[in-house]
Amino acid sequence: MDTQELIKEQVSGHPVVLYMKGTPQAPQCGFSANAIAMLNACGAKEVFTVNVLENAEIRQGIKTYANWPTIPQLYVKGEFVGGSDIMGEMYQSGELQKLLGG
Repeated sequence: MDTQELIKEQVSGHPVVLYMKGTPQAPQCGFSANAIAMLNACGAKEVFTVNVLENAEIRQGIKTYANWPTIPQLYVKGEFVGGSDIMGEMYQSGELQKLLGG
């Protein structure tokens, strides 16, 4: 399976997917830590996370997949939502909570 197919399978196979640097328990950058904190604050359940630091092909491939240059990247119900900045704006306005059903 090529990288783009793998990413598509991950994104479509889980309700909430976060591509991040590190893990939810040990984020490796501040933006990933903020993204996890927002998801937790929204009560997001069953978040599937992918540590891009463990796979260089996914780390580059996810940028191509969404045509978005930065990580973290959030997907909900197969749709690209955005990175940390967009998540922050959505969280402040209450949109992220509604999107995640929290």
